Amino acid sequence: MVCGGFICTKNTLSALNILYVLVSLLLIGVAAWGKWFGLVSSIGVVAGVISVGIFLLLVAFVGLCGALKHQQVLLFFYMMILFVVFVVQFSVSCACLTLNKDQQEHLLEVGWNKSEATQKDVEKTLNCCGFSSVNYSGSCAAMCFVNKPATCDVCSHLIQQYAGEVLQFVGGIGLFFSFTEILGVWLAHRYRNIKDPRSNPGAFL
Repeated sequence: MVCGGFICTKNTLSALNILYVLVSLLLIGVAAWGKWFGLVSSIGVVAGVISVGIFLLLVAFVGLCGALKHQQVLLFFYMMILFVVFVVQFSVSCACLTLNKDQQEHLLEVGWNKSEATQKDVEKTLNCCGFSSVNYSGSCAAMCFVNKPATCDVCSHLIQQYAGEVLQFVGGIGLFFSFTEILGVWLAHRYRNIKDPRSNPGAFL
């Protein structure tokens, strides 16, 4: 059987979805591990990552069942969902790779102002206080604020040192996986239109 036939396409599509299952379990595990050890205290961040992991797991499960059973309906819905995910992920990845420093700072400030739990995580991790200014009359989770408040630096400077690299990394990873998704769409479409050689030759699949 040459590659591109029924068995090869089935195995490739199955392997791709097994990869998605592993990635989804990794996302769920990392989020749970970060929350368990207190590395991330924001419930919203943990819930968001776990939700993405569960969604990816469900999509992979649909694709895997469709591939193993050659189920037309499951493969169709798998194609549609994966194509929508591809469009969204490709757009977000391109946006991450093209953001300039002013846009990065604006987005970081918006994210900073939305969650006090995230603020505390960043202050504790980077040992800084406030986004653009230190409020000496307020509270801060950084060690420098406890010892010598005057030595505390604002968090915006420290965050921006890593923001560019993180966005490039996230954008690159997202772009890579978006191409695996369009590969999955193509494989599912091809697989739906291949007749199972082990079935009744007169049956329509």
